Amino acid sequence: MTLGFHNTGGSAVRSGTVTFGTHIIGALGVDWGTVESTEELPTPIGPGLRKEKTWTVCVEEWRVPLGMHVETRDVDVRWK
Repeated sequence: MTLGFHNTGGSAVRSGTVTFGTHIIGALGVDWGTVESTEELPTPIGPGLRKEKTWTVCVEEWRVPLGMHVETRDVDVRWK
């Protein structure tokens, strides 16, 4: 999962987290559950600057039975 972060504020972003919501999807499209994983933001991000970061988002194989798949649908960012 690759995300770009653009600081449009007047001061640097010094810390923060990004949380991914990875959904377990059944063969018929039913959403069976969500697994969250949280990572640190690529800080600092100065005012007016942009940073990009790539993460590998994993789910334990026992959570994804045969015939199901995963989709990372939700991203939540918190910063200071």
